[in-house]
Amino acid sequence: MNEQSSQTTNTAATAALLFEAGALRNLPRTGWPYDGIPLSATETVAEHSHRTTVIGVALAAMEGVDPARTALLCALHDLHETRIGDQTPVTRRYVTTADPRKATADQLAGAHPAVGSTVAGAVEEFEEGRTLEARCARDADKLDCLYRALEYQAVGYPTGGKVERCRAALITDSARSVADAAAAMDPRQWQSTLLSAPATPASS
Repeated sequence: MNEQSSQTTNTAATAALLFEAGALRNLPRTGWPYDGIPLSATETVAEHSHRTTVIGVALAAMEGVDPARTALLCALHDLHETRIGDQTPVTRRYVTTADPRKATADQLAGAHPAVGSTVAGAVEEFEEGRTLEARCARDADKLDCLYRALEYQAVGYPTGGKVERCRAALITDSARSVADAAAAMDPRQWQSTLLSAPATPASS
């Protein structure tokens, strides 16, 4: 295969990967129905990944590590679920799922080499959990789940002790402090605080 043909193949495989990533918009987070949350109210993996990324940026900044690197790990941490689904602690008791790194390697087959190394490296770092950025990203994953549980509770849904389990899994001091602050407030507090404050004059 000549260089031009190789580049065309790499580009096509990369384009296909991006279509595959979009499938996360239609993949529900499967653990919530076990807690009594109806499927119609269940978030998707893509929605979870978005706020996980925002939380990761905040935690990395608070911990004094690289927010951009942490954001990358968060954004990609569930990409493999297009292949193996969203496994829960319940299903993992009975089903042995593929290593996320193996699923990611299959997803990246034929993609542009730079894309492959970037994505594979991020997934490896997240799964290993050894860097400070990875610890922030893993905490962000749990913290988003805790936040979602609090939001469900606020509108009357049970969450089966999810808040406590997620809080217990946090590693960093920043994540634990944010979790405690979140548990002490109404999830809609940001809006009531904004609307009760004087409007900021428009700049001329």
